Amino acid sequence: MRANDWTSPQWRSSAHDWITARLTALGTPPAGPIEEVRVRPWSVTHRVSTSEGVRWFKANTPACAYEAGLASALASWLPGRVLAPLAADTTRGWLLTADAGPTIRDRIKPGDQLTVWTAMLQTYASMQRALEPRCDAMLALGTPDLRKPADVLASLRYEPGIRDRNRSPAPGFADWCAELAADTVPVTLQHDDLTDANVFPAPGGGFVFFDWGDASVGHPFGSLLVALGFAAAMLDLKPMAPELLRLRDAYLEPWTDVAPPATLRRSASLAFRVARVSRAAAWRRAVENAALPVDEDFRTASAYWLSEIPKPALI
Repeated sequence: MRANDWTSPQWRSSAHDWITARLTALGTPPAGPIEEVRVRPWSVTHRVSTSEGVRWFKANTPACAYEAGLASALASWLPGRVLAPLAADTTRGWLLTADAGPTIRDRIKPGDQLTVWTAMLQTYASMQRALEPRCDAMLALGTPDLRKPADVLASLRYEPGIRDRNRSPAPGFADWCAELAADTVPVTLQHDDLTDANVFPAPGGGFVFFDWGDASVGHPFGSLLVALGFAAAMLDLKPMAPELLRLRDAYLEPWTDVAPPATLRRSASLAFRVARVSRAAAWRRAVENAALPVDEDFRTASAYWLSEIPKPALI
């Protein structure tokens, strides 16, 4: 039996004992049964009722356990902009957080998506900039190092279980990486799953970001892969659609002190393509030592992202 099998009575008992002890120490012990809400091979979420409201428990597999330490550090570095854990076990990758209400996906009104996403992306970019001096600290917490995507690609291509692992990367991939490395945009935190479902509206205005289980340290513009890809799907937009370009430019605005606009736009397009390696790596981590059997769609997700590398960017 897997040590972190979410379904085993032993694991649940251990997790619930930890939840109860931490919440009791905080003066808000569980006020009813602890409920399993969402279970995936790489993480599980439980809901806990207390006298002060709902609390959420999240557990990650060992390959993603760094989220607990990273989330705690981010909350201390960027108070009010990151969902702050109430308690964390950085060894086991366990987190307790307070309920923050509906995400902006649940709150957004039809027709307001572009306005909200513009503000969200600019806030996120400003947060990335604030974290530039923290790269060594984030790496020390176990945050994956994606600063050299060509090296990461090589490790993924030749790892057993990756479909078409001997296929050559896209022509020019090494050149894209070299150009990105020389563009003067500083490396920093890259969320790698940035959508409106991972952002809360902040009390009094602004945004609160969470869910760092796919995050890495690398070229910041890689965040546009998921963010703009989701926006395109949500709004049924074609590549280079004006709406996507406006979102891209809004995100790039906080970076205009480090490079000319044309350079930033070029880097955004390259990072969009190169970040497919980051997504492939995130999926590999997700299924490594998974707590539950992994469906074929999940098991082959890493190979899918590698197969996407040659395709053009949306922007």
